[in-house]
Order: sequence, then C-alpha cells, then structure tokens
Amino acid sequence: MLTINIICVGKLKEQFFKDAITEYSKRLSKYCRLHIIELPDEKIPDKLNPKLIEEVKQKECTNIIKHIPKDSYPICLDLKGKELSSENFASNIDTLSFITSSITFIIGGSLGVTNTLLDVCKQSICFSKLTFPHQLIRVFLLEQLFRSFKILNGETYHK
Repeated sequence: MLTINIICVGKLKEQFFKDAITEYSKRLSKYCRLHIIELPDEKIPDKLNPKLIEEVKQKECTNIIKHIPKDSYPICLDLKGKELSSENFASNIDTLSFITSSITFIIGGSLGVTNTLLDVCKQSICFSKLTFPHQLIRVFLLEQLFRSFKILNGETYHK
C-alpha cells in the first residue's frame, strides 16, 4: 500500500479544518497509509524586510528537509509549480506508485519556500494562482488525493 506523507508548517487552529482533515484522512485510509507531519512555524516579525523573510523561510525549510522520509518522493506545493487537472494529478500518483512506495507532499509556511527546498523536491505543483490559507490547502490536498484514488479505481465521485 502506498504511503502518503504530508509535511506542513503551522498548526491547525480552527475546528472545521480539523474536522475536514479527519474526514478525508478516514476516507483515504482505504487507499493509502497517510501520515501528516505538522512542523512549527517561525514567528514572523511585525516589520518584515527581505532579509528577515529569507531567514524565516530558511529556518522553516531546513526543518522541512530534515523531516522528509528517506526513500520518499518529495513534491512541493508552490505557486510557481505546475498546474494539473484532477485527472493529471491522479495519473501522476499512479505513475509514481510504480517507482516508489512513499510520496511526500510539502506545504511550506506562509512566506513560501526556499530554492534549496525546491531543489530537494522532485516535482513542484500549484493548486491555484489564487492565495489560500495554508490550512485550507491541506484540505484541498487531501480532497484531491481522495479524488485521485477514486479516479484510479474507477469509483464514482469524480465528475
């Protein structure tokens, strides 16, 4: 069974996000082993400048890299990444399942990710050019993973 890891920066605070994560985690348990790794976010100073932004991103991304499981296929969610349809996303997961037993999706902090992290990742994907809270992107990712497995198994859900 495929293992899906999700490394994300920051804790979920709102109960409705937690409920959605719990629901999709339960649904996904039929198709994969799911591990969500929550890492602490760095405190963002009130007066940001480019140097401070880079320092925060560097600390968060260094911590992310430390938590990427060995032998896992890392994929970063990034605004500059490739946009995929649900069918293409499913196909990508299907293809990867033949070459690896573990895929790790990475959701960086609110200031984004470093080029160092992007270089570590084998793919970079973008869910939308719109800006969403990181907590909501977690829900989007889990929903798209669930949709992908439904598509791959020819089950009713995707329209």
